Amino acid sequence: MKVSKKINSLRRQVMNSLTKNIGNSYSAAHLNSGVIPEIKKILISRPNHRLGNQLLTTPLVQEVIDTFPNCKIDLFVKGGVANAVFENYENIDKVIQLPKKPFSHIIKYIFKWFALKKRRYDLVINGDKDSSSGKLATQLAKGKFKLFGDLNEAIQNEYDDYEHISKYPVYNLREYLALIGFPKSNKPVPTLNIKLSEQELAKGKTVLRELVHNEKPTICIYTNATGDKCYDEVWWTQLYKRLCKDFPEYNVIELLPIENISRINFVAPNLYSKDVREMGALLANTAIFITADNGVMHLASAAQIPVVGFFKITNLEKYGPYGNRSIAYNTNESNLNDWLKGIHNILS
Repeated sequence: MKVSKKINSLRRQVMNSLTKNIGNSYSAAHLNSGVIPEIKKILISRPNHRLGNQLLTTPLVQEVIDTFPNCKIDLFVKGGVANAVFENYENIDKVIQLPKKPFSHIIKYIFKWFALKKRRYDLVINGDKDSSSGKLATQLAKGKFKLFGDLNEAIQNEYDDYEHISKYPVYNLREYLALIGFPKSNKPVPTLNIKLSEQELAKGKTVLRELVHNEKPTICIYTNATGDKCYDEVWWTQLYKRLCKDFPEYNVIELLPIENISRINFVAPNLYSKDVREMGALLANTAIFITADNGVMHLASAAQIPVVGFFKITNLEKYGPYGNRSIAYNTNESNLNDWLKGIHNILS
């Protein structure tokens, strides 16, 4: 075990100890003299540096903006990826960034925590019930109303999809706001959205056209994932060959990971980019995106295209793509023909 893993394990233990008794959102909520409170300034806490986790927060941010169109939102995050994810969200006022490696930048790390005390908020929201840092940030921030993200069994029983990491924060928010006097929304939960501009989409179309040199619609695959979520070269090569065989009227391209590796040995036209929004713009111009469970899967969802996600060890009910005709498969309980049938149904 590396020293960094030991330190991270210690950090999690300390944070869990500090936050285990923090907050009960629903018992603390109350309506003051029957007057609906004015909500203008909001803090959303999601201190996690991973691309996927920031993208999975976009439905909550959209829900807040839909409910309070004139609000200003501060984000309490880790690392710099949130700047790219929320670049075109006009309601975002400030992004408070914890350093990705806190023990390498301990002074900056502490300073950012103290920054939470400098502003006063009408509403503070923890974006993940399992985040000790998120709970602590919600506790420390100055706010009249605070939603800690705690599990509510009544809400859980009301919605079949409550387990999804993007959806339950929205359901929790709606329930909490109803307690303090706001009408409860029953609209569908927003899908992930990176809000690509017309200029970005046009550039993505140009990049794709230069890659395939034709006007056929395009299937995009991404063959990488972290750890045991990843499928091997044999698995991906078999799927790639069947895609080429079963869908000859489509281009099949590969988006490459930051490691610049390919589990189909670079046989397909491919794009390598470190720019999140450039990748999203390319994906937005494709017909479908096919991958294992990873952050780029959520990027494709946020680019508002159909996604086929493959899961073998992680919970697809919690992390699966949704909206835009997306589907998720547990590959322990399905086979190649099932996946191809699902892909055909989306494309047709």
